[in-house]
Amino acid sequence: MTSYAKIQKVGIKREVDFLYYIDGKGDIMKTAMARGVKKGGRQKQRIAKTGIKKEVGFLYFIDKDGDISRAKMSRGNKRKKLVAKKPAKTKKVTKKIVKKAGKTVTKKTKKK
Repeated sequence: MTSYAKIQKVGIKREVDFLYYIDGKGDIMKTAMARGVKKGGRQKQRIAKTGIKKEVGFLYFIDKDGDISRAKMSRGNKRKKLVAKKPAKTKKVTKKIVKKAGKTVTKKTKKK
């Protein structure tokens, strides 16, 4: 069972030392990968104008067949969801009577 779905068949043949990606407009772009001392702005080249509309929550990529595919992105830590949440401890409030020079004053104290 695959964890991704093909969106559009393009059939791109990949070249070595090039990075292939889907830009914000939904088109497939190609640029040279930075290797060693060769750094700086590289020339981008549009390979295929597909114009796909991206949905939120999915990762779009070019699969091994050269087609556009998408996979659902995982969000959050699954371990945290498995651990049951413990209820918060409640603090007991007691009244303490203090006598001061003929006056009685009540104070609230918290017990842990």
